[in-house]
Amino acid sequence: MEVVRVAEGAYFVQGQAALGSAANQNFISNAGFVITDDGVVVIDALGSPPLALRLVAEIRKLTPLPIRQVIVTHYHADHVYGLQVFQALGATIVAHALGRDYLGSDTARLRLQASREELFPWIDENTRLVAAARWIGSPDPHAETLIRVGRTDFVLRPVGPSHTPEDLVVFVPSSGVLFSGDLLFRGRIPFIGQADSGGWIRALERMLAMDPKVVVPGHGPPSTDPRADMVLTRDYLVYLRDRMGEAARSMEPFDEAYARTDWSRFSGLPLFQAANRMNAYNTYLQMEHEAK
Repeated sequence: MEVVRVAEGAYFVQGQAALGSAANQNFISNAGFVITDDGVVVIDALGSPPLALRLVAEIRKLTPLPIRQVIVTHYHADHVYGLQVFQALGATIVAHALGRDYLGSDTARLRLQASREELFPWIDENTRLVAAARWIGSPDPHAETLIRVGRTDFVLRPVGPSHTPEDLVVFVPSSGVLFSGDLLFRGRIPFIGQADSGGWIRALERMLAMDPKVVVPGHGPPSTDPRADMVLTRDYLVYLRDRMGEAARSMEPFDEAYARTDWSRFSGLPLFQAANRMNAYNTYLQMEHEAK
């Protein structure tokens, strides 16, 4: 785990471009943190409690100030299984209110159950899902929230439903750094899952309008050319919707549509083989639903 400085007071650690495994401790996502004059704000908590402990140790090398808050960009396992470590330190967990739906779902329960088997010993019977102490986005799910720690402002902007219903991005105006969560997968194919790809495209347009200087993505290295990187992710999603939407509207079988699609623009990106077919299939199903 290596801490990288992206701006004055702003740092991140970068997970591997891989699927989660016992070998990598589920270190496949990024986490960021900002050191203010009154404490530390962490963005996402990594994919296992041992990873979160390692992150805390790295923060302690830079500052003795307390970790005041942890902002959850979304409730996916690789970003939240470390939350219990920060909760035990007294940090306030902040997330979008729609994350409560995930916490109470069979999906969350079954995912944790599977992770305890597949990612043991890093995820075990002591690993638990942690609810936020502060839920934002209620009653208006699209309302921005301003958090001030010391003299540093953090703008929390809801951008879901897109990658997940509860997506948040975190902007630090003083440095121009945007922590994008999984709205931006830099240098690799995004994981779409059950995402609302149309909403994701609109969210990227909103992020482009923020004109950040640096974007720390949920996966991959930081972007010092945010426009180009966000446009690549947006264009991939648009291409999926165009190609799979055309197939769904004409009732062309998915396998045939996938085989005839030209993937050459994206096929060289990491995890293309692991993720693209599933992304295309999920988009095909979404476009079928939208066509009805």
